[in-house]
Amino acid sequence: MLALAAGLMGCDLLMPPVSPPAPPPVAEPEPPAGPIVTPPSQASRDLATYYGRLQNDLLVQGLLRGDGGGPDTPFTDTQLARNFVRIALFNEYRDDSDFRRPQATVSKLRRWAGPIRMSVEFGDTVPLAQRDADLASVSAYAARLSRATGVPIRVTDRNPNFRVLFLGEDDRQAYGPRLRALIPNISEATVRTFVNLPREQLCVVIGTFAPGQSTYTKAVAMIRAEHPNLMRSACIHEELAQGMGLANDSPGARPSIFNDDEEFALLTTHDELLLRMLYDPRLEAGMDPATAAPIARMIAREYLAAGQS
Repeated sequence: MLALAAGLMGCDLLMPPVSPPAPPPVAEPEPPAGPIVTPPSQASRDLATYYGRLQNDLLVQGLLRGDGGGPDTPFTDTQLARNFVRIALFNEYRDDSDFRRPQATVSKLRRWAGPIRMSVEFGDTVPLAQRDADLASVSAYAARLSRATGVPIRVTDRNPNFRVLFLGEDDRQAYGPRLRALIPNISEATVRTFVNLPREQLCVVIGTFAPGQSTYTKAVAMIRAEHPNLMRSACIHEELAQGMGLANDSPGARPSIFNDDEEFALLTTHDELLLRMLYDPRLEAGMDPATAAPIARMIAREYLAAGQS
């Protein structure tokens, strides 16, 4: 262009005045990039196949019920109070657990003392449509937990204290450094098992407390993205409710999701009463089983006398 311009300027021919070149078109700003979706590995696809078959097998057996319990699952105030003590005042795993072997240990009553800010986060391998569905499910369930407990719960990305993670196999295996940053006092055994979670462990929640206290300061729930729809919903219901303070399972609890027999997939009327009891002002964080049990029996009698079963 410079040589051509110099040649034109040295020519004797009369040329019409040349209009100044038009300014280059202004490039339209590109829309912000959407969420990244990375194809899952073969290991993740194999897990999805396995969990799909597992869900079908459970459904064929009449399990994973979503009816909340009915005439075939009556319970008394004595059973409700006993289940409350077993589920709210025992831990399913030790605090430094590897999640491989349940080991119920006596605990004090634990619950949240203030509002919960719940974020929903997804690994890169989670499809966009699945993210939308899971966000809607968590939002609706958070509102239900708030109604049952009286604890203000909102879904937000601003300064969350309860994180709900949907991670595929590939996402979770790279999550160790992030988990240590979220929970600085987490044990290395727990981090290793979170990263290398055995196939039999469908989902998990980790809660943290200030030293010497019994009120939650943070919680992290992890749900496998490979689960089919109903199993993901079951994990949402169980892990988020356990993250409210119902930390244990009991084989005698029925109708309940806090029972490893998988009869119920979704929170039952019995379980809503447990949540309501947990946050009843007559109970206090830090109570031991001997102190809390007689109060729980009194509350259970009141609830069932009011026809709330």
